[in-house]
Amino acid sequence: MRKPLLLLLVTLLGLGCSEYNRALKSKDHRVKLAAAEKYYDQGKCEKSVVLLEELLILTRGTMESERVSYLHAMSWFCMGDYTMAGYYLENFAKTFANSENAEDAYFKSAYCNFRNSPEYELDQGETQMAIDKLQLFLVRYPETSLRDSSNHLMDRLRIKLEEKDWAAAQQYMRTRKYLAASRTMTEFLRKWPNSKYREEGYFSVLQADHQLAFNSVSRRKKERLTDAIRSYHNFADAFSEGDMREAADRLYEELMNEMKRFEPAIAP
Repeated sequence: MRKPLLLLLVTLLGLGCSEYNRALKSKDHRVKLAAAEKYYDQGKCEKSVVLLEELLILTRGTMESERVSYLHAMSWFCMGDYTMAGYYLENFAKTFANSENAEDAYFKSAYCNFRNSPEYELDQGETQMAIDKLQLFLVRYPETSLRDSSNHLMDRLRIKLEEKDWAAAQQYMRTRKYLAASRTMTEFLRKWPNSKYREEGYFSVLQADHQLAFNSVSRRKKERLTDAIRSYHNFADAFSEGDMREAADRLYEELMNEMKRFEPAIAP
């Protein structure tokens, strides 16, 4: 029973290969296009993309050019090559701006940047590009049914940027570069006002300013004590019942005790 089955499989594979080869060798672009559409529909996008590469040239300036360009871009998308797919989808959306597929192509182009966005520890250029494209997509297509999807993707991308900024600010704290830590944390809180790290961020600013004050040269000490006390009040106003309030109060007490040294002496 196995031998006839094996022969059947070999025959079918041979037919499949010969059909693909005939389409490749055909000088009739309609034969190539029909084969490319068939392979694309079957998910055999490695085959469709080869045929469509030829058809891009053969159909240039014809009525079929739009269909070929879209299928070509979508074949790369089907293959999971998001760099090539993103390039060709964006090019399609620009070239055929009035196409019924232009909106879909532009969204998928931005989605390709989303898929190429790396972990937050790495360079986030691709992440920012994806956000920019999604924002532009919503401007171009204000009535799109993909608005919720676009906003969801942007939320996920922004989390990466937030994590990147938080890690950078934390690095200054770990390496005891307190001036840079205070400034970077303050900028983080300004940029990400609703961050889940907000309480820890305010406390880190207080910690950094506390360290700056106690390790400052004499001529700068009072000024930096004042800055640190202000940072305490910023923290206390925002998190009067926060988990870190007790630790913050201890730092404040130390700052106030040190500040007393700068009070004018009272004559007896």
